Amino acid sequence: MSDANPSAVSPTAPPPPSMREVAAIFTRLGFTAFGGPAAHIAMMRHELVERRQWLDDHRFADLLGLVNLIPGPSSTELAIYLGYLRGGWPGLLLAGACFILPAMLIVLAFAWAYVTFGSTPAVGWLLYGIKPVVLAIIAQALTGLSRTILRGSLAVACALAVLALYLLGVNVLALLLGAGLLFAAVSLARLTRVKPATALPVALPGPFSPLARLIPACLAALGATTSAAIPFSQLTLFLTFLKIGAVLYGSGYVLLAFLRTDLVQNLHWLTDHQLLDAVSIGQFTPGPVFTTATFIGYLVGGLPGALLATLAIFLPAFAFVPAIHRLAALMRRSAWARAILAGVNAAALALMAGVTFQLAGAALVDPLTWLLALAALAILLRFKPNSAWLIAAGALAGFLAHSIGAV
Repeated sequence: MSDANPSAVSPTAPPPPSMREVAAIFTRLGFTAFGGPAAHIAMMRHELVERRQWLDDHRFADLLGLVNLIPGPSSTELAIYLGYLRGGWPGLLLAGACFILPAMLIVLAFAWAYVTFGSTPAVGWLLYGIKPVVLAIIAQALTGLSRTILRGSLAVACALAVLALYLLGVNVLALLLGAGLLFAAVSLARLTRVKPATALPVALPGPFSPLARLIPACLAALGATTSAAIPFSQLTLFLTFLKIGAVLYGSGYVLLAFLRTDLVQNLHWLTDHQLLDAVSIGQFTPGPVFTTATFIGYLVGGLPGALLATLAIFLPAFAFVPAIHRLAALMRRSAWARAILAGVNAAALALMAGVTFQLAGAALVDPLTWLLALAALAILLRFKPNSAWLIAAGALAGFLAHSIGAV
């Protein structure tokens, strides 16, 4: 695959899909990708690696490692990257928009109900059946990716260490960068013992210098807050969410911390109760968790505020993906960079496993949910169906359980 033209494919690769197919796939994922980034990534792998063979697990793992190195919503950036590779700039815009818009529209409907009626419709029964299926989808993806990423004792040790540290609460970005650097240092040190003449650079390779320059800028942006209340303005709303989209790493809980600092403490546009409701909506609706911005934008600025906040928080992702793609071309020519990316891939896999472990506590709450998870996993491993059908079946099971009073 040519790095100069992201949509180019080799003569033996399957023909590029039409833009209509790209739109259909990512629209369906946008409506059915429940469960957060780990689940979204698992569903993309199932759809595009296993079913459609757009790329193999090695390439998919590299993309996953790359998007974990940049700020923003990793699963959305992966969708944007996959569209970019298949269709260039039109594919980038189409895949990203089709993945984001369904979630935005659903959240917008919840925001309208919240403002109109003072609450949101109960969906506990829906999630009751969906969560175990999502858990099975992630578990199947972890099984496939582990065969590609965990090659050798060093990769396994790296992944286990990252998993343990993540469960202890260590910062996600620190784990990704630390694992990449340590993995590279150890693996290339082994090579020097085999090939003493091989010289190693003592500093980070050139491709990583943009990232090194980005970190102080991010820290400066994070520190640029004010404690004075500011009257609502669309420009301030846009810039606030643009900053969050440009510098945020981590899970929805990290997003909660950013939003509370800016919107509750500094701007005084929301209460803590409203913020928790907004984050809850973003968590249990399909698609990107960052559509929490849609809900908040509607609360403080109506429909224009919802559209502005959504655009602002996702806009950096559309810029970061082409940038990291060009960086990847340089990385492939550097032994240090390739080794760092291998370590980051192992760390990203461990983080997915950690999220799965945490999700299991909330998803597997009784014998029925265990049965749903195990049945979904068996079906995935044996028949490899479209995961959207399994999500729908889980929702139906939740509805039936609710109807007979089981939940």
